[in-house]
Order: sequence, then C-alpha cells, then structure tokens
Amino acid sequence: MTTAQHSSYDVIIIGGAMYGSSVAWWLSQMDGFDGRILVIERDPTYEFASTSHTNSCIRQQFSNRINVQVSQFGAEFIKNFRDFMGGDPEVPHLPLQSYGYMYLADTEAFADTLKEAQAVQNGLGAATKFMTRDEIATAYPFYQLDDIIGANHNLIDEGYFDGGTMFDWFKRMARRNGVEYLAGEVASITHSKTGVESVTLKAGDTIACGTLVNASGPRAAVTARMAGLDIPVVARKRYTFIFDAAQPLDRDLPLTIDPSGVHMRSEGKYYLAGCPPDVDLDVAFDDFEFDHSIWQEKVWPIIATRVPAFEQVKVINEWVGHYAYNTFDQNALLGRSETLSNFIFVNGFSGHGLQQSPAMGRGIAELITYGAYRSLDLSPFDVNRVARGEKFVEKAVI
Repeated sequence: MTTAQHSSYDVIIIGGAMYGSSVAWWLSQMDGFDGRILVIERDPTYEFASTSHTNSCIRQQFSNRINVQVSQFGAEFIKNFRDFMGGDPEVPHLPLQSYGYMYLADTEAFADTLKEAQAVQNGLGAATKFMTRDEIATAYPFYQLDDIIGANHNLIDEGYFDGGTMFDWFKRMARRNGVEYLAGEVASITHSKTGVESVTLKAGDTIACGTLVNASGPRAAVTARMAGLDIPVVARKRYTFIFDAAQPLDRDLPLTIDPSGVHMRSEGKYYLAGCPPDVDLDVAFDDFEFDHSIWQEKVWPIIATRVPAFEQVKVINEWVGHYAYNTFDQNALLGRSETLSNFIFVNGFSGHGLQQSPAMGRGIAELITYGAYRSLDLSPFDVNRVARGEKFVEKAVI
C-alpha cells in the first residue's frame, strides 16, 4: 500500500528488509504487545537492499560471548523455523548446510587469537576445534598449506541457509498478524527535546508514532540525522562470485577465510568466493558499480593458490552489495537513544546481520514491549557506547 490506514501507530519501523521485518514479526506476536505497527519501505522490490545481496551464512566463531550466543539462537531458529512460525504446514523447513567455517592462521599471533576465541566458543557449548596444519591436511587434502600454522573449524550449526525464505516469511507472517507495510520514503522526522512525534513522507503524509525503529540498513545515518542524531554507519561494497571448477573437489569446501581476507565455500554444485575491495571506501547508496578487476587481480590468484584445483574455474555469476558498516567498532548498534527515548536503533551489523536477525529482532521487540531485553542480554551492543567512546570490538569480522 502507498497510504497508511491510520494517522498514528504505536510503532513505526523505517526500513522493511530483514531487520525491519524481523522486528515487526517478533513484535506482532509478542505477549504483552497489542499495538499497531507500520513498516515504511522506500523500495518494496528490495532490489538493492543488503538483504537481497547476502550470502546467507551463519557461524558461531566469534570472539565475544554475546555474538556467539546470538548466532547460536540463530541456528536454533533456522532448524526449528516452522515451529517458531507457529507450526503452519505452509511454512517450509529451512535446511542449515553445516559445511563449517575454516579460519586459517598464517602467524603464531593469529593462531593464538583463534585459540582464545575457541575457548570462548567452547565455553558456550560450540563445537569449534583448533586444528594443526597436519590435521587440516588430513581432513581437507585439497588445501595448499605451506604458509599455514593452524585453523579454527566447526562443523556443527555453521554454514549457510536460505536467508531469502526466512525474510519472505518474516514479512508474510508479520502481515498475517496485522502489520501494515507502506511503500514510501520518509522525508523528515518531527521530534521534541525528548522524543519522536511523527514522520512525514515524501508524498506529504504525516503519521504520528509512539516508538520509531531505525532499521534502515546502510541508510541508518540518514534516518538518524532526520531526528538530529548521529550514528557511524556507512555503505561499504562487498563482492561475491559464483564459479564452476573444471576439477570439482571430492568433498565439501568449508567457508574458508584465507589470511588475505578472501573467503570461499561450496555453493551446491558450484563454489562461492567473496572479498572487500583493497581500498575499503564509504560509497554512495546507489553505487553498485562492479570492479571486474577484483576477480582477476585478487580473488582468483588467492583461491587458486590456496586450492590448486581451482586453477581452472569459470565465473558464472557475480554481484556487489553493501555492508551496513559500523566504522566505530564493526559491531551491532542497538537500543534507545539517550536523548530521544522512543527512537530505537537496530543498525550497523557490518556483514553478520542476516544470521543475527532472529535474536536481534526478538531483542528489539522485547525492548519495546517490556522496556528491557529478556531472552538474551543485548546491552553490550548499546548504541550509546559510541558517544561514550567505549568500543565493543569483535575480532572475527569477515
């Protein structure tokens, strides 16, 4: 729809992609909440949304406890997707392809960092193990490991899943529960010294709200500035390549993070590789220009060196998408503004947002409904840490 059915809503969510729809769905079925919800999305085709360009990966290999716990819930949610969606037989099962992540270390210092992270993960029940070079070679003989000291690896609840289907059902079930989706763009936000009062669309409509949620992805800073707030989130390009190999591997390729920063994994009968550009600049929201030299000059030489069987490969698809990149510390920015108490952030996921969307969406819905996080304590992601200058650094960022 292009016109709101009401003049005011208890909750307005700006941005209807993965996070806007996750928050909307969780909120629409949360005990204790019975208000009206409006999701405003500027592009209902989602053609250029970060959600549409994701590689749909999930891992427990993080260095911070809460990030591990968030993704553990993500795995639980994926494996029990139909149950979480109310048991409707129309809801599909979501397979989790547990090929695992393989973080390769080429220095003793990085190997020590991996071992520290493994201890955190194991303490929370994750199955991550540190492998020596010989152990890697035995399990995956296709790697070239001359420069590698060791690696962290986990074959349980790590890999990839169908993120597009998850997103689709967040939207469907939110609508089924009465959430309204409006195709439009917010032009301004009216607020007092303590809170948001309304939003005005480019079409001219003004809609009052009780709570405003910023789920604007890479545009989070634009939305925040309309309310006189600031958030260190920018758009950064990330490249993905799907390729066929003349000599397919005889077993699954884990999502391998090469020390160079290039990553690769199995993708059905094909393979996927990705990387940031060498010069990782902030880009315009509509800048999806593809740098074709990245494959020839960076990605292919690295994957062919690490996996010699990839000497002969053919790219069959490629795309560039945007990270909603938190330049402060590359971790999520959540919670209420200290100055505008009814302005809530769910932003800055820096590439691991899709896998975190079940837990983060639930947490924001709890914050709105109950005034606090209940299922997981997400307070380490408090957006106000930026103003305090207190970084919450995650070492395992791809």
